[in-house]
Amino acid sequence: MFFFLINLLGVVLFLAVGVLASKRRRDIQWRSVGALLAINVFVAWFLTTFPIGRDIVLAAAAGFTALVSVAYEGIAFAFPDWVHVPQMNFFTSALLPILLVVPMFDILTYIGLLPFVIKWIGKVLAFLTREPKFESFFAIEMMFLGNTEALAVSTLQLKRMKADRCLTLAMMSMSCVTAALIGVYTKMMPAEFILTAVPLNVINALIVTNLLHPVRISEEEDVIATINDGEREREPFFSFLGTSILGAGRLVLIICANVIAFVALAKLIDVLLMAVHPILSLENILGCIMFPFAWLLGLDTAEAFALAQYMGTKLVTNEFVVMLNVQDTLANYSRHMQGVLTVFITSFANFSTVGMIIGCFRGLVDENKNNLISRNVGYMLLSGILVSLLSAGIAGLFIW
Repeated sequence: MFFFLINLLGVVLFLAVGVLASKRRRDIQWRSVGALLAINVFVAWFLTTFPIGRDIVLAAAAGFTALVSVAYEGIAFAFPDWVHVPQMNFFTSALLPILLVVPMFDILTYIGLLPFVIKWIGKVLAFLTREPKFESFFAIEMMFLGNTEALAVSTLQLKRMKADRCLTLAMMSMSCVTAALIGVYTKMMPAEFILTAVPLNVINALIVTNLLHPVRISEEEDVIATINDGEREREPFFSFLGTSILGAGRLVLIICANVIAFVALAKLIDVLLMAVHPILSLENILGCIMFPFAWLLGLDTAEAFALAQYMGTKLVTNEFVVMLNVQDTLANYSRHMQGVLTVFITSFANFSTVGMIIGCFRGLVDENKNNLISRNVGYMLLSGILVSLLSAGIAGLFIW
């Protein structure tokens, strides 16, 4: 009972951090936050208690995984030795599928189907969450497509949204996963916890951005962009498709360059820290910082210390590194520790993701929007960490 109360207190304190760090506390829409929190608690209970909930998420993820598999066939035609290998590299597995995903969604936009779907799904989600239609739909979209893919297929909308809303999407993008990786995750960590984390991250991304960066928009702004919106004659289809493919290729290169630079800079910081003292590293420093938050997830001191170290590792590297390190010893921990650890690491919230998102926006929107996003890297990281903590905390209430 004691650890359950600590876990519950942790969820409250994580929300309080979001409020204290908010850019505009007066604009926080508390009814929206309350509705989203209620939905998230229900989702956590449903997914941790009933297998049918996890089956629904897994079935949806399988559809998007099939789409990415088609992209791999195209990649294999040009680079067979990049695809037909035991472990694909990051460029092949995460970035090159953009060359299919972006043109495909652009085609759906061109024929008017995607704007129609976004409009009506967005209306339903907006009614439930009290969030703008596009932000509501984007949360679902990024849950399966991944951050860069979801942003890339939203190019038209991003170009016509104000900079504040673009920053909201950048912050939300720190907390997604890619459907193609869910199957891999479930082979390394408990599947029930992986599949619980996926929808929890989506809803918590809406909660956290509502706390940290609340943006009020008028009814006139809450619209879904279409190809011409009456501005000019529709571009011929194959000209439009060629532009889309070239844009996707440019985007892949920009994202790749930013990821390499951010990871290398993080490593450089580690080298400089270890030159001062061998024990100093970003992972260890972040692990010490994260210890109180790990303890607030309802763990004893020993497990909280272990979780904090995994948290630091995940933020500096990625979720795969932690999964590889812990998969053989996970059974030695309590069920609660297994659950909160798995849920926490099931997202893309780390330093390299910041580079991916900034690179993605640099290839999609104008300089003013890019500058606003680049000035708020700290908020992007805080958003990703808070979402992971909330997801782990809420799921942990039902995992003992």
